[in-house]
Amino acid sequence: MDSLAGSVNLPLWLDTPLRPEPRPPLVRDETADLVVVGGGFCGLWTALRAVEREPGRDVLLLEGERIAEHATGRNGGFCEASLTHGETNGRTRWPEEYDALARLGVENLDAIEQTVSRYGIDCGFLRSGTLAVATRPHEVAWLEPDEPGFLDRDAVRRVVDSPTYLAGRLSGPEECAVVDPARLAWGLAAAAEHQGVRIAEGSPAVRIRRRGDVLEVTTPSGVVRARRVALATNVFRPLLRRLRLTTVPVYDYVLATEPLTDEQLAALRWDPALGIADSGNQFHYYRVTPDQRILWGGYDAIYHFGRSIERAHEDRPATFATLAEHFHETFPQLDGIRFTHRWAGVIDTSTRFSASFGTAHGGRSAYALGFTGLGVGATRFAADVMLDLLAGDETDRTRLQMVRRPAVPFPPEPVAWAGIELTRRALARADDTGRRNLWLRTLDRLGLGYDS
Repeated sequence: MDSLAGSVNLPLWLDTPLRPEPRPPLVRDETADLVVVGGGFCGLWTALRAVEREPGRDVLLLEGERIAEHATGRNGGFCEASLTHGETNGRTRWPEEYDALARLGVENLDAIEQTVSRYGIDCGFLRSGTLAVATRPHEVAWLEPDEPGFLDRDAVRRVVDSPTYLAGRLSGPEECAVVDPARLAWGLAAAAEHQGVRIAEGSPAVRIRRRGDVLEVTTPSGVVRARRVALATNVFRPLLRRLRLTTVPVYDYVLATEPLTDEQLAALRWDPALGIADSGNQFHYYRVTPDQRILWGGYDAIYHFGRSIERAHEDRPATFATLAEHFHETFPQLDGIRFTHRWAGVIDTSTRFSASFGTAHGGRSAYALGFTGLGVGATRFAADVMLDLLAGDETDRTRLQMVRRPAVPFPPEPVAWAGIELTRRALARADDTGRRNLWLRTLDRLGLGYDS
């Protein structure tokens, strides 16, 4: 497609001279009170919260590559309050405690905003809310036309003008913010270091084992001995064998346009603080960046046989062409606009669409994984859960059934690949027809799921 010609396969957020130089790797054996394995949002929040909760604590964070290199620096920059992947999913899975989870989620988003302000993190954080839109007739009913906040065809097009919109629903600023995720991560890393956290990049953890009261985390260049370890590797191969089937890696694809002129943006009537998602099972999410580009992602969610994670999976011409086609259908008034960036990120997908938690090594290690695309916000909550578990504290967080119950694992291959492919095709048909077939209804009854 002509609009993709000349685009670079590089995340927009990382294509900046503001990207910090890599920190030195671990070069010798070390000790620490707490070792955090993983330098994405989950690990960064855990390290920072550890020293905020206990000033002076000796914390060492190990990152296998660079801060914000993977999902943390490749997402759309939607920072949502939801800890449960939306109200419907939350009320279905944890009906007795959903209200508490919703309250904790808003408190968590408030705390993220306060952290950004307190440390002066320049990351374009805007507390915006979101617009959900229906683009097929059967999706209109999903937006609850009889409830406050519903927008009919004319009303939604006065908010953002697309001929594909049939209806919409606005959420309030308590539910979502938009942010430059890479600059948020770099700011969190700098804030943690300012509080005394040590960060080693290029230092992948390859093994963890217990020796008496101490845990040893082995890297290619040294062994770190610590009283406690927080495992925040998310989509990547976990150090604990018990977690190998907890998630599957799913690739999500994104485009970014060249900057829009003021006139082009005005023609859309789009407030740049407002993020948008359509209502399909295979949905698009999109937003305006601080430099007036449109970031456009989602729809395809691609799983590769054997839980494969490879750089080659990040450049998928067929998916990028589909995304570009859908973009031009949505905003025909931007005919001629070109895409400058295309990229992909790999998501740790859980059968329950939200994180699961636990401990190992007699309570000396804790883990969180399975954020399923909502990790920008939910990882801070997960950090506090892990720190509570490591401290042996019973809190409002650790008493939650969401925290205490593990997620149902995915099956091994080849069953995983066959089931995921069957589900993807069923979801595509459901988007066209508005009806869930027997396979999807069976997954619903079993409490399993898969979407983009």
